[in-house]
Amino acid sequence: MNTRTIGKLTVSEIGMGCMGFSHGYGAVPPEAYSIDAIRAAYDYGCTFFDTAETYGREQFYPGHNEELVGKALKDIRKNVVLATKLHITTEEYIPSEPIYNILRSHLDASLKRLQTDYVDLYYWHRVNEDIPLQDVAAAMGRLIREGLIRGWGLSQVPVQTLRIAQDITPLTAVQNLYSMVERDCEDELIPYCQEQHIGLVAFSPIASGLLSGKVTADTKFTGDDVRKFVPQLSQENIKGNQPIVDLLAGWAKRKNCTSAQICLAWMLKKYPHVIPIPGSKNKERILENLKASEVVLTDAEFAELQQGLDACQVYGHRGIDESQQRSFSRNWRKE
Repeated sequence: MNTRTIGKLTVSEIGMGCMGFSHGYGAVPPEAYSIDAIRAAYDYGCTFFDTAETYGREQFYPGHNEELVGKALKDIRKNVVLATKLHITTEEYIPSEPIYNILRSHLDASLKRLQTDYVDLYYWHRVNEDIPLQDVAAAMGRLIREGLIRGWGLSQVPVQTLRIAQDITPLTAVQNLYSMVERDCEDELIPYCQEQHIGLVAFSPIASGLLSGKVTADTKFTGDDVRKFVPQLSQENIKGNQPIVDLLAGWAKRKNCTSAQICLAWMLKKYPHVIPIPGSKNKERILENLKASEVVLTDAEFAELQQGLDACQVYGHRGIDESQQRSFSRNWRKE
């Protein structure tokens, strides 16, 4: 698979979101299956794996996903780029004490679960409005200098937040929601990232399955399935977004691939510093998504596809400006 560079990290042009093995899409597969799926992704050419310390707390416990990813990658650790995220609560933050101590405590726990002595990319999962961003950015810089992390990032933030952080400790990446139906990043954030050499790691690049054509108005989401709260996946909005799904189905037939692969190929063609990290708990689907790297859109095809997308109205919108106080995940924690 081709590679891309974000900061000082070289990663496969399509990464793998591992959350679904612990949380987010209903019942999870057995651990052995999950580990085999991660290794199959690596064998295909994926070298960029994404997890977080919070993944698993709904069905298991915080850190479950990190433990699983650690088991899967421990024998090939030096060959992959490993990204995880920390979550700092207001309750654990003491303004009179160095924020570095909190970050270090979280990182040490993640390192143990991941069975490694460094993390390649360490995100602040969601900005906490009660904690100064400048202090976190400075602490991340110290962790980089100490060799405990190779780079850092933020998630679900607008460009204004990036600018503040970038002035303290240069960012490696920002992980934001980005897909054909969630394109807020294109307005200001992507141009800024290109200018500053910050990678955009795109989560939900297939819009939680909507753009694959496999989710219909009759699809039922149960348990901790986050898709219950995805704006584009309400029954009404699925019907409204059908013209986009039909457009992609036509392109998939034309290119002899899947609709999901068209989504990812479009993203790879559009921006050289964007790395999609589709997530799935199904090994077959994971490998299918990775094979989008083999789908090539010519300049003329891309322009035609883009024109078709621009002519479609999108129903439902989540956006990219979130924090712990205004987080999408608060939806399922209230249930």
